[in-house]
Amino acid sequence: MIKKMQSKYCLAVLLLVILSASLCPAVTSKVTRHDSSREFEKGEANDVVIGSRGTIQLGRRAETLVKQFEDVWSINSIVSIGETIYVGTSPNGGVYSFGASGLKKIYAAKSTKRERPKDSNDRDVNEPNDPNAVKQDKHLANEHIFAMAADNSGRLLVGISGQRCVLSRLEGGELKTIFEPNDANYIFAISVDKGGDIYLGTGPKGKIYRIDSSGKRSEVVHDSPDKNILSLAQGADGLIYAGSDSRGLIYRINPKTKDAAILYDSEQQEITALAFMGDELYAAATSANAVVAEAKFAAQAPQAGRPEQKEEEGEGDSDEESSGGTKLQIANTKELAGEQPQEHKMAVARPPRPSQASYIYKVTKDGFVTDKFNESAVFFCLAAQGKELLVGTGNDAQLYSVDPNSEEQAVVFEDRQASQITAVAVIGDNAYIGLANPARLVKLGKVFAREGVYTSSLVDAGQPAKWGKLQIEADVPAGCKVLMACRSGNVKDVNDKSFSKWTLSQEVTGPVQMDCPVNRFSQYKLVFRGSVGKITPVVRELAVASAVPNLAPRVESINVTRMEVPGKTGVFKLSYDTKDDNGDKLIYKIDFRKVGRTGWIEAAHDVETGNHEWDGRTVEDGRYEIRITASDGRSNAPETKLTGSRVSDAVVVDNTGPVAVKYKLEKAGKKITIKLTVSDELSAIGKVEYTVDSDANWIGIVPDDLIYDTTTEDFTILVEKLSPGQHIVSLKLTDAVGNTTYKTYEINIEEK
Repeated sequence: MIKKMQSKYCLAVLLLVILSASLCPAVTSKVTRHDSSREFEKGEANDVVIGSRGTIQLGRRAETLVKQFEDVWSINSIVSIGETIYVGTSPNGGVYSFGASGLKKIYAAKSTKRERPKDSNDRDVNEPNDPNAVKQDKHLANEHIFAMAADNSGRLLVGISGQRCVLSRLEGGELKTIFEPNDANYIFAISVDKGGDIYLGTGPKGKIYRIDSSGKRSEVVHDSPDKNILSLAQGADGLIYAGSDSRGLIYRINPKTKDAAILYDSEQQEITALAFMGDELYAAATSANAVVAEAKFAAQAPQAGRPEQKEEEGEGDSDEESSGGTKLQIANTKELAGEQPQEHKMAVARPPRPSQASYIYKVTKDGFVTDKFNESAVFFCLAAQGKELLVGTGNDAQLYSVDPNSEEQAVVFEDRQASQITAVAVIGDNAYIGLANPARLVKLGKVFAREGVYTSSLVDAGQPAKWGKLQIEADVPAGCKVLMACRSGNVKDVNDKSFSKWTLSQEVTGPVQMDCPVNRFSQYKLVFRGSVGKITPVVRELAVASAVPNLAPRVESINVTRMEVPGKTGVFKLSYDTKDDNGDKLIYKIDFRKVGRTGWIEAAHDVETGNHEWDGRTVEDGRYEIRITASDGRSNAPETKLTGSRVSDAVVVDNTGPVAVKYKLEKAGKKITIKLTVSDELSAIGKVEYTVDSDANWIGIVPDDLIYDTTTEDFTILVEKLSPGQHIVSLKLTDAVGNTTYKTYEINIEEK
């Protein structure tokens, strides 16, 4: 007996434990994940790179070599010869050398002073001492260095365009003219073949010239109908590839036979650059009306998955990268109801080609074209570095890296002061970048920056929340670190002074507690640190947890309508919209009371749906209020459950039809006139009809004032040509909600 009692006691305790566990206080645990380039681009990146597939890593080390040029708006071309970097500029035709001794101008267009305006006596309109004298405008030579190259002897070739158009060569520290076309104003491209012959792409007549290495012999190898030849490239097959403007054509030209074929007709207006990566030709096609994208990589959302890469010999993980590193992962979590699926969990279809965008095309020797990259920005320059293409753009001065094989893209450099990247040259392991407006020369190293910072956009918990742990999915090589700091606030403006101070940075080696105050919004900052410049941490996904304490449910609206279904006259349909910020399961209690009374009468409880039928025929006529009370008791313990309620507007319960409160009947021969007053306590009079002697056809009449609009209406009924004898006039009185009352009058018509 004792054992049985003990067993019953243990079972009761066990049930109590289970029940208590199931009734634990409900709080909204929400996990916000950032795992796409679109999400990461909302934040701020400093010396880190955001990849198109949603990765963050250290950016390449950038060094500004020349911060300011005199009278230079744009760097158009960059060439390296030996240890010296040469830079061609606009608008004053300046050519600069940069080396161990710094920056040196080696050529500039001759300056001519602007004459002052003269009066009729040939005197200056403004004398020099006149305080109101008009100042001279800064001189613009209107001479441009769009193209430069090195000949086979390592000498600098410079194409001068503008007021004069010549091909010059740097000899003995001076630029000497070796060719001057008689029908060109611009030299946009220079290319040198293995034999030393020099090719020029010119405008505005779209000709391609060939000059021998001495500059003594020249000829036109192609005369195109286009205005300008903007780009040239030498193929390993000995053919010349050229890009034009206006029609955006790519030509393939045999310089020996001068035969030319159109390899590709792009939809863009200009082929601004051509570059070979191995044996593969890539072209930058752009339009002048291309606009800056609202979000990077928006024009070419990557398809789900990624291409499989063939691992070449010697490309496996190096011991330096793999030994002793840390691989961090995020705990799997169940998505809350109503949460949008994460971008990485859905197949992303490639969007339609934007009409105002620039493209990088891969073009085979047979003219097969593949779109490898596109953005709503102007593409100014293109260069190949290893397995990547570097693309300089405007008007945000961004340099993209594009891996044509892996479909991976990233912004590897951005200058927030300049407007365009107009030149890029790969020299050894470094890339040299020419900027415009203002002009600057920057070296982008192959090694990674030592440190970079990514600052997120705001994470919104929806309500003031306790912030939990931050987790990252990342590869952190040995010697590298990822550190985290956070802060919180209750306003959407990240610059608002009410935000808490950033917490001290702590290394992320697993889930890290976010020690910021309870607020609706939080923000995190990741600090990336490398070791020797050759390796970097790579973050692929980030998760931030937050918990909103149990909040009372809200009944946001109540709608009460009288049902028009046959058999349910007098029944009301109650529908109500509710919201619970914790996502709790809600149940509803429905009460009613007559307007003017204080006590509520329960009509239903434990209702689980968002609608209910209330039978108004169970109460007397009058005006009633309906109260809907929502409870989260199914998801909370009794001591923590909360309720929220709302009271409806007054509802008219009217189950009684109108009545004839007075009438007057007058007879005149075979004609009768009934003057009638019809009234209803609660509803407007809807319709009055009559019939004589039970005729099935009811005759409708209108009030004396011609409008049905009040609870009391006067009517006049005229019945003529009645035969002598007894008659019955029947009335059907209906109010606006359909309640009907019948009334009859007996009438005797006497014979004369």
